[in-house]
Order: sequence, then structure tokens, then C-alpha cells
Amino acid sequence: MIKLLEGKVAIVTGGNTGIGNSIAVNFARAGADVVIASISETGLKETAEEIRSLGRHVLTLKTDVTKKIEVHDMVTKTVSEFGRIDILVNNAARHGYGTFLLESDEIVWDDVIDTNLKSVYLCCREVAQVMIEQKKGNIINMSSILGVQAGRSCRIYGIAKAGVAFLTKGLAGDLVSYNIRVNAIAPGYIKTPMISPTLEDPVALKNLNNKILMGRVGEPEEIAKVALFLASEDSSYITGQTIIADGGFFA
Repeated sequence: MIKLLEGKVAIVTGGNTGIGNSIAVNFARAGADVVIASISETGLKETAEEIRSLGRHVLTLKTDVTKKIEVHDMVTKTVSEFGRIDILVNNAARHGYGTFLLESDEIVWDDVIDTNLKSVYLCCREVAQVMIEQKKGNIINMSSILGVQAGRSCRIYGIAKAGVAFLTKGLAGDLVSYNIRVNAIAPGYIKTPMISPTLEDPVALKNLNNKILMGRVGEPEEIAKVALFLASEDSSYITGQTIIADGGFFA
């Protein structure tokens, strides 16, 4: 088996559950050593053990990626442990429900924007300094189809994810001269805890599946494979793009 990421070091934020877990494990299968940064310890130990079982090194860090000092500490510890950072996946996220923007609470706005957008900016800015010195790197940001089309029940989340897509384009331009590529993934509806209420409601799930050309919600593994493609040299001529992986939801 070809190890697409042999010898690489990857940071995956929110890498303990859902899509982040699948990305971290798939990167390890592809030969990378992985740093899992998460504010929650749920699933952290299990993910780390799975990566070690694949013969790869793993570092777990409890990190609030909305805090500049904790992001700096995450990067410092990664470089101290592995000596480099080849790949950054900004996956940490939280949902934010609220039908109308004008009815949204300011506290919710700050929390959702900070977790889904500010964190991406902070992590990119800190990790980019290491990659600039290396004169090489790869950044993958997690956007969403809700950042492309406004969802009625999650306006603020969509605004944050639209910002991630725009941030991706801007960073790609800023960093291209340093041989650093920056791309994003916009997943559709994926089997993660974030949409568990829909998954547990047969009627709601049927209605959702009817809106997707492929007739089903996606698996975290399917998004992880897109991330692996973007992280590898197979995508060497791609930067500044947001790849939509939605099973045909928009089609």
C-alpha cells in the first residue's frame, strides 16, 4: 500500500470524534504522525490508541482553539515533539441554532463565530509561521454546504462557514509563494453527533435523504478521503478551493 503521507506530521483540531476522528485515523493509515487537539476529552484516548495501533506516533493536546495562547502552546508542543508541521486540518466546530438572525443572542453569535471562524484564523496564523520557515505546508479548513446556501435554522453557523471559505482563498494567495497550499472542504449532511437529532428521527431522516441525489447522508470516512486527497501530492495543483462533498444535495 502506498503511504501518501509517509513521514508527515499533521495537526487535526477536533480530531477526537466524527469527521475529525476519521481524518486523524486515515492520515495515520497513510503514514502520518498525528497531533489531535480538542477541547473535549471524549473519544480522545480511543482515537489515540487506534493511531498507535497503526504504528504511528500521536500526541493529544487539550486545546481551546478560540484562545490565542492555547493555539500557540499547541503549535509549540507539536514542533517540540516532532520538529515540524506539514499539515493542518482546522476541523473543530460547533453548531448554532436559531431561526432568524435578528432573534439570535449576542452570546450565541460570539460563541459560534469564535469556534467556527476565529479558531481557523488563529490556527492558520500560528501554524503558517512554522510552514513559512519550512518553505512548505498544507492547510485544510472545514467549511460546510451551509456556508454556500443559507440554512433556515443555522444562520450564524453558515455565516462562519462562509467566512472559512473566504479565509481559505485569502490565505492561499498570501502563502502560495512559500509553497503552502490552502484548501477547504464543504461537507453536506454527514453522520456525526452534530446532526444526531435528525438521524434519530425516522421522518426527518427520510425527508433529508429525499433531498440528496445519492439518497443518503454521508459517512465521516468519505470526508476523510477528500481530506487525504488534499493533504497529499495528488492534489499538488489545487489551492484556494472549497470542495463540496454533499452526495448531490445541491445538484
